[in-house]
Amino acid sequence: MEDASLEVTVREIAATLCSFETTAGNEAPAQEWLQATLESAGFEVYTWEADAERLANHPSFPDDPALIETDGRPSVGGILEFGYPDAGKTLVLNGHVDVVPAGRGWEGDPFEPRWVDGRLTARGAADMKSGLAACVGAAKALESSSTSLDGRIVVESVVGEEEGGIGAAAAALENPYPFDRDAAIVAEPTELRPVTATEGSLMVEIGLEGRSAHAATRWRGASVLEAFEDLRAGLEAFERERTERVVHPLYEEFQIPWPVCIGRLEAGEWASSVADELTASVRVGVAPGETVASVERELQAHLEGIAREADWGGIVGPTMERFSIQFEPGVTESDESVVRALQTGMERTGLSDTSPRGATYGADSRHYVGAGIPTVVFGPGSIEQAHFPEETIEWDSVERAMSVIAETARVYLSS
Repeated sequence: MEDASLEVTVREIAATLCSFETTAGNEAPAQEWLQATLESAGFEVYTWEADAERLANHPSFPDDPALIETDGRPSVGGILEFGYPDAGKTLVLNGHVDVVPAGRGWEGDPFEPRWVDGRLTARGAADMKSGLAACVGAAKALESSSTSLDGRIVVESVVGEEEGGIGAAAAALENPYPFDRDAAIVAEPTELRPVTATEGSLMVEIGLEGRSAHAATRWRGASVLEAFEDLRAGLEAFERERTERVVHPLYEEFQIPWPVCIGRLEAGEWASSVADELTASVRVGVAPGETVASVERELQAHLEGIAREADWGGIVGPTMERFSIQFEPGVTESDESVVRALQTGMERTGLSDTSPRGATYGADSRHYVGAGIPTVVFGPGSIEQAHFPEETIEWDSVERAMSVIAETARVYLSS
């Protein structure tokens, strides 16, 4: 990976990674390719797989290890050392290689990357394979231009971020390297702005039970759908109340900082029977400074209040139970050295908007923050393109991110 061809090489890394269909459990071929690419570029490479038993004891993951898919899903870390590495700091540049399924709405094959007018289109282009490629390029750019630094750069490609951070959680629980990590940058798409706070999320299934009856005599039944109208209105009221009551300075720009989303609804068994059972899958935003458990208690109390006030003759519930992955919020203080280094790196490369921000999504940064590793989220592209058909990123933003991250690493290792 020579300096003169660095830009072309980073383009090739991003496009090649996007050509792999790295949905959950299918990351290994891409990781093997990236491992070989890093080794050929002079990185010392470590790999690890998560332990499902260990993750089952983590509050973010299901209690049953059988529900956590870890086998055959390697995460990869490539290390470059500078000067006397043990005399300096270690900075992790992190990205995830997994993507969500492509879905509908694409003009071409989502795993055949297309270049049009300086934009890369493919599943994973923005979220976040271009950011991962920029981390590789930044590390090599720093190596080719520096002769007086001490420390290490680690470029990580982790798996299972979309499932709660399987690879990152494993790395946070048990360090896969024979050295300590001092700080991290997660290169999620932030539109080249520093994000120091990520939101958490509570995932619950809310249930109602009614009484079935033949459609011809539906008045004899108790339909859960009628009760759900009250429940839906109550969840909207819960969201409004939290928007007014729970405030955070990094989230003032958001119209709804702690969204409540009913993402899936199942009810009834048959068109000619009154719907007697309902399950709603719900995501509730958790603010920095809160915990998943505290918001869960608030929601449980609110649901009980809805049931007390409602006139639901024949309806039992609502019940509430966690499911899937829980995201705790993650916050790094703005005076941490890695945040200051990023702000300096941005300024030196021509970016003036260096104010820390919050994000209403979760990221792997929370796992490193939880392990005592200050972490900031910064990368090219927009979260609006994530999980979107015709997912696209402007390549000049990737080039800019690569320059900023390289300069940030230089500042951080020099401090």
